[in-house]
Amino acid sequence: MTVPTGSTTEASSTAWHIAAAVEDPEVPVVTIEDLGILRSVDVDAAGAVRVAITPTYSGCPAMDTIRADLLAAFARAGYDDVRVDFVLAPAWTTDWMTEEGKRKLEDFGIAPPRTVGGVVSLTLSLRCPQCGSPDTRELSRFGSTACKSLWVCNACREPFDHFKAH
Repeated sequence: MTVPTGSTTEASSTAWHIAAAVEDPEVPVVTIEDLGILRSVDVDAAGAVRVAITPTYSGCPAMDTIRADLLAAFARAGYDDVRVDFVLAPAWTTDWMTEEGKRKLEDFGIAPPRTVGGVVSLTLSLRCPQCGSPDTRELSRFGSTACKSLWVCNACREPFDHFKAH
């Protein structure tokens, strides 16, 4: 969270919590904070709010919906001067996802990305989020959205999405 000169910590903290509670429209069990796309929330001395979000990939179709959902959340909380900016650099990385967000994805049936010491390893197999079997295979590099791939479990035969690591 960024707290600019002239703003109060309490105002910025309150604004951060409003933004952080906005759910991802494609996977509504995680928030934009869980996914790590909420980059900053600033409140200036006049009470104007500026939110910065980073898409999971360039051209993500959910960004316009997320912007609208942020504006609606702030309007419900009584804020009328809110600006949402898209920040493309640095590019989003799965390293920004919270551990809670990864757990929520797995509980929802989407295999979360895995990193070891900040390094993305080659994914030859994933543990099935349905039955836990490591006997899985990738069906398609692109799943229900471009930021996910489609996998299937050979043990329980259930398909599942995997949030690609980038």
